[in-house]
Amino acid sequence: MTKRLHIISLDIPYPADYGGAIDIFYKLKSLAEAGVEITLHCFVYGNRKPETALENLCKVVHYYPRITGWKGLHFALPYIISSRNHKQLLQNLLSDDDPILFEGLHTTFYANHAALANRNKILRAHNIESEYYQSLARNTNQLFEKLYYSFESIQLKRYENNLAHFDAILSISEHDYIYHQAHYPSSKQVLLPAFHPFSKIESKLGKGTYCLFHGNLSVAENEKSCKFLIEEVFSEMTIPLIITGKNPSDELQKLANGHIQIIANPSEEQLKQLIADAHIHVLPSFQHTGLKLKLLFALFAGRFCISDDVLIESDLLNSITLVTDANSWIQTIGTLMNQDFTVEDLEVRKKALVNFSNQINVEKILSLI
Repeated sequence: MTKRLHIISLDIPYPADYGGAIDIFYKLKSLAEAGVEITLHCFVYGNRKPETALENLCKVVHYYPRITGWKGLHFALPYIISSRNHKQLLQNLLSDDDPILFEGLHTTFYANHAALANRNKILRAHNIESEYYQSLARNTNQLFEKLYYSFESIQLKRYENNLAHFDAILSISEHDYIYHQAHYPSSKQVLLPAFHPFSKIESKLGKGTYCLFHGNLSVAENEKSCKFLIEEVFSEMTIPLIITGKNPSDELQKLANGHIQIIANPSEEQLKQLIADAHIHVLPSFQHTGLKLKLLFALFAGRFCISDDVLIESDLLNSITLVTDANSWIQTIGTLMNQDFTVEDLEVRKKALVNFSNQINVEKILSLI
């Protein structure tokens, strides 16, 4: 019998050019390849538009405008949820009795509606959102943004009690899984790492000539990471550093000099080549939440990885060198630049990434629907 599923996406997940979109798009692709008949619901905002790439994977795709600005505010709900509210979404969900996968807490406005009380409801938790917004507040210097993120974090913490009404919660990281298991024992808890574009490990053997940081450079945490690398690590050495990603600020671009290069808005092919050719992926983290897609990209397609993220998945620790401060960053980079990435390193990487297979993880979703 054909399995059918509603998926509510917080955004149009194509092009898959940032973390949430990557996870959602490749999850859609994996489910479609497994024969699931998908009804996709997307909220539209920003410059993203309806995409035939989604219609090719799904039985039908519905689009709803997100209510942005002050009109999307609600005194009792977090903005990320109240702004994703459209009556036609509820009507479309009620057209059958198929299970519903809510992509992110953002999409759960109707999750507790009486008309959906008997439906199989699954939440894909992209983060512990209250922690994520608290971290955003810490990492911005803009007063208005700091106040907004702090208030949203408080609202989200209150709202999270609604998670108890889901039949299953799909956590993206070990840290989140343990949290949800402790707080919402009535829901089935599943550890479901992020979906991604890789079917196998593509890391090259040998050496590259530079270090690489890649990510959405318009995100405050990523800009903070870049400034740390430039000012406290690579200012003390002459090893080349390339920073690449979406929409770097003028302030960040002015920090490029000599052995430090910033490549703005690379094409998909250019980014793929930069990841493959780098010798070391440098991944500082000032936001210990969720699972970083840039880390998975580096592990599947790159050579050595260095990070200071204390919440890296235990499966991945043997493939990453952990550091603690600027001095250990400098020393570790200097050491690894003189080492080849070997067949032995590749074998360790293969073992580390076994549980990050799209094929394995799509089976976890199939078992719930």
